[in-house]
Amino acid sequence: MENTTQQHLPRSRRSLSRGVATGAALLLTALTTAPATAAAPPAPARPAGTTPAATAQGTTAQGTAARTAARRGSLLSLTPLGRQHRSEIVDRARQTGLDARTARHDVADYRLTYRTITPDGRPTTASGLLALPLGTGRHRLPAVVHAHGTLAYRGYAPSVADGLDRTVTTLYASAGRAAVAPDYLGLGTGPGRHPYMDARSAGSASLDMLRAARTATSRLGATLDRTVSVTGFSQGGQVAMELARELGRGADPRFRPGVVAPVGGPFDLDGSELPGMFDGRISPRSAVFYVSFFLTAQNRLHPLYRSPREVFRAPYADRVEALFDGEHRAEDIAGKLPGRLEDLLTDAWYQKLRHPSGALLTAVRANDRTCDWTPARRVRITLYTAGGDHDVAMANSVACAAELRSHGARPTVVDQGADADHFTSFLRSQPSLARDLPRAR
Repeated sequence: MENTTQQHLPRSRRSLSRGVATGAALLLTALTTAPATAAAPPAPARPAGTTPAATAQGTTAQGTAARTAARRGSLLSLTPLGRQHRSEIVDRARQTGLDARTARHDVADYRLTYRTITPDGRPTTASGLLALPLGTGRHRLPAVVHAHGTLAYRGYAPSVADGLDRTVTTLYASAGRAAVAPDYLGLGTGPGRHPYMDARSAGSASLDMLRAARTATSRLGATLDRTVSVTGFSQGGQVAMELARELGRGADPRFRPGVVAPVGGPFDLDGSELPGMFDGRISPRSAVFYVSFFLTAQNRLHPLYRSPREVFRAPYADRVEALFDGEHRAEDIAGKLPGRLEDLLTDAWYQKLRHPSGALLTAVRANDRTCDWTPARRVRITLYTAGGDHDVAMANSVACAAELRSHGARPTVVDQGADADHFTSFLRSQPSLARDLPRAR
């Protein structure tokens, strides 16, 4: 979730970004050509002399899961995207409003394609950006994961668009880090549709991206440090916390969480974000965009409705699912949606969203567990937010901090002010992030 509307940007930054949907704009990236969809991984070959039925009978679900797990995170391709001189990195960062004082090195960018799994555990592929510093004189590099915010269009993902997320990732790398930016499932060159706000699959794809980055970095003559810093903005704040949670729970012994620093993350949909859409804390147009994306994506994971007409009013019922197919830009989507939830949703679903129950409540609560873990003592957690954020209510971070404290953690909550909107909260947080994330000395 990002509120990076064109009107919030000075003229110098408008030249770098493409603008976004009025009041709910989500993107700050200049586009390259939309990528081709990657093919799904080839099916494993059958043993000679067997039929498909015989093979299926001889393969247990446990064995299939084990083979899938063994392939997860394996690197399929490593594509150079070019090198940037430090002066270019500094110029791009400053044009975007970012603090570039930590930039020290030239950076090489790469697109990784790797194996991962869908929300229901089937094998698939995903892509992401790896940025490595040049000339550090160090073989082992501290790693940082930058998780991007809401993207409706696959072509805005960091490994294919030379925009905000690549600028941020490259800036982090220029300080002497191996910087990793997952595209998530269904974005970048990954096949299928993006399972928006499914924290579990976004976290698993990000972990597999980290595994692929470990392999790629090794091939390029360096190694990743075991301790991984994790940050992200908006939806990426939720993804960052989910990834840190999985690392903290020992999902891969080769990695452990270090600094965890999400910005404006929607950690509490049930208790904070959804209520904020009805009490004025979330802007109406932002609410319309997020709800449309969330319900259409979640319906593919949890059966929420049989027909869009059960949920959306005419004429939106006939267009809303197609708008979120990964091929439409947010600025194009906005003009085809209404300005208020009352005009988007049927009466029944307007009330259901106010008081979630059944499958909807299950879907919401499945994404409200990212702060439910016990960090090790060495893990330092800072939650950045803003009282003036009308895309992701500050209450999300307050609730997350309370849940982490119930597990013995000591998170810090940083309020960037009542005058800071969603994107401004990121701009104000970025200097601290760039300074505090571990980097090569």
